[in-house]
Amino acid sequence: MAAGAVPASFTGLKSKENGLGFAKSMNFVKVSDLQRVKFRRTKVSVIRNAANSGQETIELQPASEGSPLLVPRQKYCESIHKTVRRKTCTVMVGNVAIGSEHPIRIQTMTTTDTKDVAATVEQVMKIADAGADIVRITVQGKKEADACFEIKNSLVQKNYNIPLVADIHFAPSVALRVADCFDKIRVNPGNFADRRAQFEQLEYTEDDYQKELEHIEEVFTPLVEKCKKYGRAMRIGTNHGSLSDRIMSYYGDSPRGMVESAFEFARICRKLDYHNFVFSMKASNPVVMVQAYRLLVAEMYVQGWDYPLHLGVTEAGEGEDGRMKSAIGIGTLLQDGLGDTIRVSLTEAPEKEIDPCRRLANLGKRAAALQQGVAPFEEKHRRYFDFQRRSGELPAQKEGDEVDYRGVLHRDGSVLMSVSLDQLKTPELLYRSLAAKLVVGMPFKDLATIDSILLRELPPLDDTDSRLALKRLVDISMGVITPLSEQLTKPLPNAMVLVTLKELSGGANKLLPEGTRLVVSVRGDESQDELEILKSTDATMILHNLPYTEEKVGRVQAARRLFEYLSENSLNFPVIHHIQFPKETHRDDLVIGAGTNAGALLVDGLGDGLLLEAPDQDFDFLRNTSFNLLQGCRMRNTKTEYVSCPSCGRTLFDLQEISAQIREKTSHLPGVSIAIMGCIVNGPGEMADADFGYVGGAPGKIDLYVGKTVVQRGIQMEHATDALIQLIKDHGRWVDPPTEE
Repeated sequence: MAAGAVPASFTGLKSKENGLGFAKSMNFVKVSDLQRVKFRRTKVSVIRNAANSGQETIELQPASEGSPLLVPRQKYCESIHKTVRRKTCTVMVGNVAIGSEHPIRIQTMTTTDTKDVAATVEQVMKIADAGADIVRITVQGKKEADACFEIKNSLVQKNYNIPLVADIHFAPSVALRVADCFDKIRVNPGNFADRRAQFEQLEYTEDDYQKELEHIEEVFTPLVEKCKKYGRAMRIGTNHGSLSDRIMSYYGDSPRGMVESAFEFARICRKLDYHNFVFSMKASNPVVMVQAYRLLVAEMYVQGWDYPLHLGVTEAGEGEDGRMKSAIGIGTLLQDGLGDTIRVSLTEAPEKEIDPCRRLANLGKRAAALQQGVAPFEEKHRRYFDFQRRSGELPAQKEGDEVDYRGVLHRDGSVLMSVSLDQLKTPELLYRSLAAKLVVGMPFKDLATIDSILLRELPPLDDTDSRLALKRLVDISMGVITPLSEQLTKPLPNAMVLVTLKELSGGANKLLPEGTRLVVSVRGDESQDELEILKSTDATMILHNLPYTEEKVGRVQAARRLFEYLSENSLNFPVIHHIQFPKETHRDDLVIGAGTNAGALLVDGLGDGLLLEAPDQDFDFLRNTSFNLLQGCRMRNTKTEYVSCPSCGRTLFDLQEISAQIREKTSHLPGVSIAIMGCIVNGPGEMADADFGYVGGAPGKIDLYVGKTVVQRGIQMEHATDALIQLIKDHGRWVDPPTEE
C-alpha cells in the first residue's frame, strides 16, 4: 500500500517500484490507498480520490500497448450501453433554466453590427419568433457595450424577454460593463486575460506558471463577483483555435489543453463560491470537439462537478456541410446523454440555425426519454479520448476469382448505394449517378465513385441489357450485392450475396457456388450465441442494419456492442453502417440522423463506410450526404474542405456572399482545406485544420494565410478571391476544374 498526491486534472502518472512519478499540474488533491491490480493482462494502479467522497476509484491503464505511462480509465457519460442524460445542476440565464432537469435549450447569435441598435433588436425578435431560447450578441468594445443597454430596453418595451448573452474576447472591462444589463457573459479562457496567441513554444518554471494563474485570477475575479452579485450566468467557452501560448506550451494544442484552460477559470469561480456557469469546448473539427467534451466530463466526474454543457461545432459552414458537421459533433454527445444547450453554427442567417438545432435537440431528447440502448456489456476496446481507427480488412483477391474484388471497398471509407431495376434501364444515367467517369459510354471509377451497390431485385435472366450494365460495373471492381433468395433464383455472375445470421445458421448459403462472396447483415443486439456463426464465416463485409423505427434499441449502442464482439474475437471484417430511413423523412432529418447515428461511431474509428437508403430522396443527394459524412469524420476526402465562420457583429464583409463566391471557384480541390473567416478574433488557431485562410483584416481589406501564418495583408476585397487562387497555385495545390463531357 502507498499514499501520494495526484493532480486533480493530471495528464498521466508513471508507475515506479517505490511510489509514483507525477505529470506537471498546479492543483493537487489527496489520494490514498494506491495498489497494483490486474487489468486485462496488465498490472495497473487503482487509486481512491479522497478529495471527493462521492467518487469511487479512478482506474488507471497504460496510455498505449506496453507504455509505462498510466492514464485514467474514466467514465465520460452515465452509461455506455444506453442514452441516460447526465445529471447536472441548474444554471439560470435570465428566466431560462439550463440543466438536466430542463429541456435542451436552443440558441444562436446575431450577425448585425451591435452598435446598430435597431437592426440588432429586429434580428433578436426574428430569432425569438423562430423559437430560440437564448440569443448571443458580440460585444467588442465600450460603444457596443453602451448599445447593449439600448438593445435590452428596446426588447423589453416590445415584450421580448429572451435572455441575452454578451460574447467577450480580449475585453475584461467591457464584460464588467455589459454585466449590468445582459443575462449571461461568455468568456473565452484563451484570450480573456492572456494576449493573443503567437504560437510560440514558451518555457515555464512552476513559479512562472503560478504567476500567470495569479494574473488571470486578478483580472477575472471582478467579473465573477459582479455576476454573483447580480445573478448573471456565465459560459466558460474554450475554443480549440484560441488557446493561449501558455496553455499550448504546457499541454499542447489538444483537447487536454482545452479542458485545462477552462478549468483554470472554473477554479476561480468555485473559489469565490460562484456556480452559475456552464462549459463549452468548441472546435471546427468534430473529432477534436467530441474528444474535448468527453475529457471535460470525465474530469468533472473525478472532481465531483456537475455543471451543464453548451454544445457546438464552431465554423461548421453552410448548407448540408454545416448541418452534417454539427450533427456529427453535437449528435454524438447527445447520444451519450451529454449536452444541455446547443447551437448549430451555420454561415446563414441566424434564424435559419433554429430549425436544425431543434431537430438535433429532439433527437437527443427522444433517445434519453426512451433510454435507447442495448443490454449491458463490457467495453474494452473503444478509445474514448483519442482517435484510433479500427480498419476492417479490405477484400483480397483469391485463387479462382474471375473478377477483381479489391475495389468493392475503399481504404479511407466506402460509400454504397441502393439501386433499382428501373435505373438499370438507362445505363449511362446510372453510371453518372454513381459518379463514374464515362469514356465512349463505358464507366470507369473516379475519386468519388460509389464503391458497391445493393440491388434488392435482380433483373430477369433474359434481360440482357440490364445484365450487361451490371457486368460493366463488376468489371471496374464495383461490388454488386444482392439478397440470397435473388441470387439462388436469378443468379448474377460474380455478385456478392447478402445473408442474415439466421440464413447462415441454417446453412442456406451452402446452396451457393463455392467461393461466393458473402455480405452479412447484423442488427448488433443479437445474443452471443447468434453472433457465434460469424467466427466460422468468411464475410467480405458486415452491414450493421438496425431498423430506423426501433423504439428502445439504440443504433449507436448496438453498433458499439457489435464492434466489441468483433474485437474481442479478433474478427476484422469491414463494417458498413446501413441506415434505412422511412418514407417522407425531411432532408435535414436525414442529414442529422445519419450524422448522429453513423457519425457517433465513425468519430471513434468504428466503421468502414455507409449505405444510406431513403425511398423518396434524390439519388445524388444520398450519395453526396454519404461522402460529406465520411469527410466530416476525417475519413475519405473527396472535395474541398471549408472552415467557414457563422458571422457575427465583428464580421468585416458579407460572409455568405463571399463564401459562395469562393466555393464556386474552388470546390473542385479535394484534399485542400480553406478557412473563410469574418475576422481573426479567435486567432489563426481557429484555422488549425486549414491549408489556406481568407480572413477579414479591416473593413474592405482581406488578409491571406497559409496555415497559421499570414502571408499577405490588406488586399482589396475585390481582388482577394483571385489572390487566394493564386496563393493556392503558388503552393502547387491547384488543378483546373474538370470540363463537362
